[in-house]
Amino acid sequence: MLNSTENTGRLLVISDIHGHKHGLSLLLSEAAYNPREDRLILGGDYINDTPDTWDTLDTIQALVQGGAQAILGNKETKLMNQPKEKTKAVRALIDWLHSLPAYIEEDGFLFVHAGFRPGVPLEDQTLKDMTEIREEFWGESDSVNDQPGTVIFGHTPTFRIGASPGELWRANRKIGIDTGAKHGCRLTLLDVHAQMTYSCSTAAGSMYEDLRIQDLNILK
Repeated sequence: MLNSTENTGRLLVISDIHGHKHGLSLLLSEAAYNPREDRLILGGDYINDTPDTWDTLDTIQALVQGGAQAILGNKETKLMNQPKEKTKAVRALIDWLHSLPAYIEEDGFLFVHAGFRPGVPLEDQTLKDMTEIREEFWGESDSVNDQPGTVIFGHTPTFRIGASPGELWRANRKIGIDTGAKHGCRLTLLDVHAQMTYSCSTAAGSMYEDLRIQDLNILK
């Protein structure tokens, strides 16, 4: 499913928040995010498996209501498929999750949580692959992205792909932006066209500290 807007402001993206809603708010504030001018894409895995992180979805919903776009991650699909009896509030959240797309296309970029199955047309990709695929998408150094646009994805922490901890990863029209917030590394917001990142630590001893703003050269 494709979503697009006519807004021509900055194009911002963040993924794999994993319950760090305060870190998300900090980075949006530091970047001076303006929903009337900027486009914000939220890349999935807003929560962890445990209910103590589910209130992060309230923050995501509020951002979407304010103009942001959100896609599904594997944590959200797991919640959607949870067989246990659910409260009315959780059922409402799940109904909302069912309305979210699996990918978004903006400005020649494809935003997806995990990636795409090589050799499969965009319209034939499965939700499971788009929220769960790993090495089959990014694992081969000569595996050039065959989708119609540079793919910006999360799901796999970049330190497991070959980047330094807390840094973005890039190869063959693919950009990995899960900088390991779940693993005590960093949460990162990317300004796509300006090639700039805003990030903070998620380590237990320096939670949401060590704020960094970096100019990059990852899209050339």
